[in-house]
Amino acid sequence: MGRVPVRSGLLLPVRQRTRSRRPKELRQLTDFRSLGVSEVVSGALAGRGIVAPFQIQGLVIPEALRGGDVLAKSPTGSGKTLAFAIPIVQSDATGTPFALVLVPTRELCAQVTEEFALIAGDSLRVASVYGGVPLKAQARDAKQAHVIVATPGRLQDLVDRGLVSLGGVRILVLDEADRMLDMGFKPQVDRIVRLLPAERQTMFFSATLDGEVGELARRYTQFPARFEGELPADRRSGEVDHRFVPVTADTKVPKLVELLNEEERGLVLVFVRTKAGADRLVEKLRRHDVDAVAIHGDKGQAQRERALQRFDSGKVKTLVATDVAARGLDVDDITHVINFDPPEEADVYTHRVGRTGRAGRGGIGITLVLPEQQADVSRVARLHGHVERFAETGMQVARPKLVYTSRRRGGRSKW
Repeated sequence: MGRVPVRSGLLLPVRQRTRSRRPKELRQLTDFRSLGVSEVVSGALAGRGIVAPFQIQGLVIPEALRGGDVLAKSPTGSGKTLAFAIPIVQSDATGTPFALVLVPTRELCAQVTEEFALIAGDSLRVASVYGGVPLKAQARDAKQAHVIVATPGRLQDLVDRGLVSLGGVRILVLDEADRMLDMGFKPQVDRIVRLLPAERQTMFFSATLDGEVGELARRYTQFPARFEGELPADRRSGEVDHRFVPVTADTKVPKLVELLNEEERGLVLVFVRTKAGADRLVEKLRRHDVDAVAIHGDKGQAQRERALQRFDSGKVKTLVATDVAARGLDVDDITHVINFDPPEEADVYTHRVGRTGRAGRGGIGITLVLPEQQADVSRVARLHGHVERFAETGMQVARPKLVYTSRRRGGRSKW
């Protein structure tokens, strides 16, 4: 399938137009062709059963096809990948690479690359760049690619070694920018962006555009159009039952085994704090006749993909993961999320438990709480409106702490 130019002049000086900073009004669009999507790409989408655009796609695609900068506030699962992939595929820009997509994790990198492959055809070469696989082969593919989809750390490594040049990039996409900041990638992202031409199109996608993320977005874009999208109705969360279970160091694993042996459950995602802890927990579960697999940053990409395939297919119903490794995980049939180790940050609780209750179905979020963790976890429960459920267990509820923000490093309250 060839690349189909939609409009000439993708890089005309649209940046000089003054745009409203207010989000664009939502409008109903019934097909991709009405957005300016080519017949070839629309046909490829239809072949996958995708005939109507999601909300964020309907909002972003026309602006992106015109070459304008974009700020999009959109949650995971809203269809944002096609919102930037389609304009890149239809671009008449040239070069290797002419487009760069930065993402926070290896899993998301692979998913985005796959989305490109499904609509781009053979004439558009797309390369994935992420850690955990041999560097030499990745560098060779990246050097020949029209589009690079990369995690910031590995891409910076290739650039520092002189294996990849970014001087020809005309389109930059930052996907899940908020998570890239959470994971500490801001220095690498800043260095990478400084290497790009000033005259480029930038598309910035994030679950939030507030605070540091908003400042970054304003610095990277010029006169952007701003959009806000929601999850499609069939992907919105159902009712999630939040539970808090008191345990001790001796009863923690037996209680987890008890929960995993309950009959009425589907797939279970178990969160732990460390990579070593994930492997240890899998071994302990196996000694209790519970089959489980782990994913974390020290696993090779092939190992991670095999583990995720077994979990997604239901061959193994328990996946043990760290927060970073689980980012980009998109599995609808998770019925339970269990915090074996409670999250250390309040917003992490939302990201974890949000893995269940997908596609309008209900789910259960369970947090195991050691005596010394009760105060901090009770504050998380309070912030999310679950303090009564926490108090029902008889555990101690701590008094609220003052929530404050400081611009100085280290000056932000954890709770």
